[in-house]
Amino acid sequence: MGAATRYTRAELWRDRWAVARLAGWSLAEITPGLISGYATARAIDDGFLAGDARTGLGWLGAYAVAAGVGAVGARGAYRRLGDVVEPFRDRLVARVVTDAVRGAAHPDRAATARLTRQVEVVRDTYAGLLTTVRGFVFSLVAAIAGLVVLAPVLAALVVVPLMLGLGSFALLLPALARRQLGAVRADEDLAATAEPMLRAHRDVVAAGAGDWAARTVAAAAEAQRRAERSVGVAGALRGICLAAGGWGPLLVLLVAAPWLVDRGIGAGALLGAMVYVRGGLLPALHLLMHGLAGGGLRYGITLRRILSVSPVVLPSLDPPDHGLLRMRDVSFRYGPAAAPVLDRFDLDVSAGDHLVIVGASGIGKSTLAALMSGLLTPQTGTVRCAGRVLLPQEAHVFTGTVLENLRYLAPAAPVLRAVVLLGAWPLVNRLGGLGATIDPATLSAGEKQLIALVRAYLAPEPLAILDEATCHLDPALEARVERAFSARPGALIVIAHRLSSAARGREVLLFDGARPVRGTHAGLRAASPSYRDLVGAWSDPALLLRDVDGLDAVARVRLRDDPGEVVADRAR
Repeated sequence: MGAATRYTRAELWRDRWAVARLAGWSLAEITPGLISGYATARAIDDGFLAGDARTGLGWLGAYAVAAGVGAVGARGAYRRLGDVVEPFRDRLVARVVTDAVRGAAHPDRAATARLTRQVEVVRDTYAGLLTTVRGFVFSLVAAIAGLVVLAPVLAALVVVPLMLGLGSFALLLPALARRQLGAVRADEDLAATAEPMLRAHRDVVAAGAGDWAARTVAAAAEAQRRAERSVGVAGALRGICLAAGGWGPLLVLLVAAPWLVDRGIGAGALLGAMVYVRGGLLPALHLLMHGLAGGGLRYGITLRRILSVSPVVLPSLDPPDHGLLRMRDVSFRYGPAAAPVLDRFDLDVSAGDHLVIVGASGIGKSTLAALMSGLLTPQTGTVRCAGRVLLPQEAHVFTGTVLENLRYLAPAAPVLRAVVLLGAWPLVNRLGGLGATIDPATLSAGEKQLIALVRAYLAPEPLAILDEATCHLDPALEARVERAFSARPGALIVIAHRLSSAARGREVLLFDGARPVRGTHAGLRAASPSYRDLVGAWSDPALLLRDVDGLDAVARVRLRDDPGEVVADRAR
């Protein structure tokens, strides 16, 4: 837990002024807890039992005023809690994304679990932990101070069983931590197993490996279920510690009541001590034990797992001796009984290449992209790739300025030229300029893709792989983006969403079976019936692309919605 503890301390110190404001409101919040037992004792001993109802009511009124102050304090404390939690969460997200995108030493398939689930687990448990520890500490201080004021002997009788319960709980925590760590690892294993299956679901179905994929994911899900159940079983022991530390002081006070009364402790003081225990210490202790054993352990272990991923810059993955990408004798299949997606496949990509990969949906194009970029490992053969940037269909934009989003992979890159080249200036201008803050929820899928494309264009890696990364752009903007990437130093590989991309490429790789065929657009049209069928299905896109930039706005909309009609019009 050392790394998690150090990180938490550093974050709390970084937000120390927000923490100080939270503590200030917490002091106001504990006002009723501080006065509750004492007001009860004075109302009974000096008021009602002494025959002075006015004094008794006065003390009860004082407690009512304190309750009002406490309500105001609680309202302010929960408002200030967000000032501590949300900056913590944002910085943790930035760290996770940086570790994953700028390179772990090997492809990190657990990064999605860390970003989508584990960061939110840490955020929620961090907030809960702050609330729990804050509540216990301030409640403990208020209760002990009140007991000492009432009678020091009352404080001594309460503290002994309280410490016994807390000590037992401390001894139990390591076992709970081990089981919680097992649950976190099982969660990562499930994510690492399920994510590749979901990403390549079309390829899995096409290869007839659906049953194998389902069994594989189900086994990981069952392991995760068993791990979560073991955490619940170990957590049941918390009840014993709570009984000793929370209900034990009440039992001691009841047993010692005759002895206390004989020594001059009034009935009101005894009842006030029970109010401090039952109304303050017991609820706070209950929240502390359940919070630390549940959310606290989950927080520490999950944060430690996140922090254990060190950012290692890796501009290349086994770079080839010549060129940018070299695949030799590569075979890959989803499951031992499935048909191969690739079978003894070879491919070379050199600087200056613009290769477009086409084929029917689900035939394995995205699997090939994952193998090229190192996200998947072939069963046989080797893949050697220079520095590469892979842009999938799902574009990710984070909350931050436009400039921060565009420069994420290249902090010192010249941005304006790339924005203009890729046709993104109208979008940047509409958003308010490079310094404007982006709200991802307000952007369309095409706008997100355009921002991600500029980000990838600016990346220093020489090989760009676009896996249907322009599918939400209109054809004219898609053509502009691909021309810009093609002129970029290095090489471009496009997994085509539209066959129009093939007409722009210098070469085409036709995915039609386990051994794709490589050639030019014209050469494949002449030699490959499968390629001619694809071209026919797209209503002769070559005719459109001879002058796609010359289409007016209305024609471009019609091109997107009904390409066949536009082809007919242009043919006439």
